[in-house]
Amino acid sequence: MSEAQLLHAEKQSRGEEAYQGKLLEARQNDYKDEFVLVILSAPIIILAWAVVSDDPTIMDKVNTFFEHFSNLPKWFTNLWILVVASIFGIKGTQIFKNNGGKK
Repeated sequence: MSEAQLLHAEKQSRGEEAYQGKLLEARQNDYKDEFVLVILSAPIIILAWAVVSDDPTIMDKVNTFFEHFSNLPKWFTNLWILVVASIFGIKGTQIFKNNGGKK
């Protein structure tokens, strides 16, 4: 038996591999990824609905929303990106490194 197989067998005997399996099962039943995807998709869906409905009042409200959205502080948008990235398992700290001293 190779060293890797021996180490794997020892971990299974101690129950460490079963614990990792439980973490994987918990991750598969987690709906936060889908929730974040719905939230991020909502503005696109609303924009598409406003264009298709051809209602000028709805389009004005959507335009106002995006104007206010574009004026959010940089720290807030960076924080939002970091949270979403961490949910999906992406290291988002690069965002802060790239901005350096910029405000």
